[in-house]
Amino acid sequence: MSDEREKKPSAMLGKRIMIIGSGGAGKSTLARRLGSLLGLDVVHLDSHHWQSGWQAPSREQWRQKVRMLVAGESWIIDGNYGNSIDIRLERADTVVFLDLPKWPCLWGVICRRLKHRGGRTRLDMAEGCPEQLDWDFLKWIYNFQRDSRPRLIEAIGSCCPQQQVVMLRTRRQIDVFVQELAANDARALSLVRADPPAGCD
Repeated sequence: MSDEREKKPSAMLGKRIMIIGSGGAGKSTLARRLGSLLGLDVVHLDSHHWQSGWQAPSREQWRQKVRMLVAGESWIIDGNYGNSIDIRLERADTVVFLDLPKWPCLWGVICRRLKHRGGRTRLDMAEGCPEQLDWDFLKWIYNFQRDSRPRLIEAIGSCCPQQQVVMLRTRRQIDVFVQELAANDARALSLVRADPPAGCD
């Protein structure tokens, strides 16, 4: 058996994992799945950033809070928040980028809105912030590949090669990745740097 196959899943990915990607890509769901599988604490950035009534902190307040969140020895953190991505990257062992096309992501947020209709707050969101679905949010997802993705890729590239980078481009890839980790299968690492973002060579 190879050395990689002898490693536990947590050893494959390290103790600090950050998950990024478009809205509706499934970041929070994957974070919970990995948290349960690897025994790591899960931090949903949405639940820490927003205050009741969708009130946002100042930039410096937010950056200070993120510094506190990443100070722990181990965690899984999901969320983008480009104005604090540098803080998370400095501490992360692995970056999982859910690089899904726009249409699955748009469908994902529509399904999420239907699931939490009636003013309910989802589990990964702060209390007092009921699920919303407005035109600006849909437009952000629709244009994510064009507008937001390049900035995230640039940020990741600036920190390589310290971090492992996992690019998952379909929901099937996400499922297979989790299944192979659960089976303690080194094939899960086949997606690590298999197609690295620019700047990671």
